[in-house]
Amino acid sequence: KRDFAAERGSGGQGRQKSGRNGQDLVIELPPGTIVRDADSGDIIKDFSVAGESFIVARGGRGGKGNTHFKSSTHRTPRFAQPGGAGEFKRLHLELKLLADVGIVGLPNAGKSTLISVVSSARPKIADYPFTTLVPNLGVVKAGNHEPFVMADIPGLIEGAHAGTGLGTRFLRHVERTRLIVHLIDAGGIDPENPLAAFDTVNREMALYSPSLARKPQVVALNKLDLPGTEERARAFKAALGRRRKIHLISAATSLGVAPLLADVCRRLDRLAHEPAPDPD
Repeated sequence: KRDFAAERGSGGQGRQKSGRNGQDLVIELPPGTIVRDADSGDIIKDFSVAGESFIVARGGRGGKGNTHFKSSTHRTPRFAQPGGAGEFKRLHLELKLLADVGIVGLPNAGKSTLISVVSSARPKIADYPFTTLVPNLGVVKAGNHEPFVMADIPGLIEGAHAGTGLGTRFLRHVERTRLIVHLIDAGGIDPENPLAAFDTVNREMALYSPSLARKPQVVALNKLDLPGTEERARAFKAALGRRRKIHLISAATSLGVAPLLADVCRRLDRLAHEPAPDPD
């Protein structure tokens, strides 16, 4: 449904009765929805807190019947004031998921498997690219740490920032996350160019929004249970150097997943005491 209209009020009645007000029209939206003016693009309201409400279009002013203008000197007025029209607005609604951690990576990196292992989310999992067509949310409970929300962002590919592979539809969901888990298929690492997949995803995020490039990342090489992946993982670590810590995991067997979550929790704790970065 694209067109919404609140109920019209009723006209005044005999015996000096006022007309009835029209009922408010309430449209329920999920938290994380941004309401924009479709013509100007200006943000009208960012619904970032569950349960909040906002009036985006007001009803028209009610009219005044001739009795309203009656006075001691003007006992039988023959005129009235008609009501005014309500506001009409064209709106654009955009949903940006509210998650603490976002999992990014090329298609088939194992993002859906990872979120299914660490949370109760049950996304579709299959051995072909673009199995996931919409982001999945899961609540992660790691030890004594406060539970946090993790989002599995569908696979990004080269050109995602320009919409290739529905990239812009997926990338916007990473913007609200505080921390990124960058998942890489260790079996797909090219020994000649070990950082190809890693650089592709980072480049697409930076081209879409410079703020995404500045978000802290936890890097994890997945599928270490497959033959030949250890050698490829060593090539990746050598190419990346000592710039950051690399987690070696297998989401399918849970190998290394606990240390990865522990690192994510430590990062979230540190980020909780840091000021939020300025948006682009």
